[in-house]
Amino acid sequence: MIPDGVFFDLLERVAEREPAGRSIPMQVGASMRCDDYGAFGLAFKSALDLAGSYRRVERYGRVVTSIANFRLLEDREPALFEVMPGSPDRPGLRLTNELALAAAVALSREVADEAFAPLAVHLSQEAPEDSEPFHAHFACPIQYDAGRDALVVSSRQLERANRLGDAAICRFFDGHLDGALQALPDASELIQRLREAISRALSGGPPRLTEIARGLTMSPRTLQRRLAEADVLFQALVSEVQQGLARELLAASECSLAEVAFLTGFGDQSSFGRAFRRWTGQTPRAYRLSHSAAASGPPCRSAPTPPRSARP
Repeated sequence: MIPDGVFFDLLERVAEREPAGRSIPMQVGASMRCDDYGAFGLAFKSALDLAGSYRRVERYGRVVTSIANFRLLEDREPALFEVMPGSPDRPGLRLTNELALAAAVALSREVADEAFAPLAVHLSQEAPEDSEPFHAHFACPIQYDAGRDALVVSSRQLERANRLGDAAICRFFDGHLDGALQALPDASELIQRLREAISRALSGGPPRLTEIARGLTMSPRTLQRRLAEADVLFQALVSEVQQGLARELLAASECSLAEVAFLTGFGDQSSFGRAFRRWTGQTPRAYRLSHSAAASGPPCRSAPTPPRSARP
């Protein structure tokens, strides 16, 4: 798998530089088919109903992606098939979520025994300048700036039998995916320890891998191997921590912009401003003004520990 940070950077550049860039990830998702996902896609296809397909995405999603993992909220009507919030919150992550939702609709149409369209789609991003490609694919009302990325579906839609549902075949692929899931390295604890170590070190400038490895009492070679197993780039992780910490300090503290730049590892305020604008599309000052919590936040005394990530 491509490391998360590299993938986010790619989507952000496409969205920024191409006239139709905002819709390109969504259209990639719309083109996906079950067979593109190997055993995971076959398990989705052979589930007895759409609820079973979605439960398999919830259970086995980590086999095919480390980014956009779903949860099915069935104890409500209508139900939600929601992308679990990830970290850090950046445009590339939200574009990935749109890709994942578009793929979920495409796969649902492939397996359903009748025309499928969600009751509604919720997207966390603001509406694009050209929303026609989104409405053409989802074919339902879209709520932008919704604070989450999710499909709204009825219990009737979830209970409809899939065209190729087969209990025996589904059990076979479940067994295969259970084995694949158990074989995945559990990198979440290491990644969280790395985030905390990077956050503590940032006020001295961007830390080096050798420095962080020493603090974790492991060799640089071992740390590099563990990161490779988790498909994580060290520099991408440093950038993620810098961005998350900058957002937190700007939104919920009284730190000056110069202090935020220092605490996030930048040598001067101008280089911090350029990086923050690249991450978010906003200047640090504009971001702070749009987050009212800054006015009543705590004094700027120390850098907070980054929140525990929902994914490795």
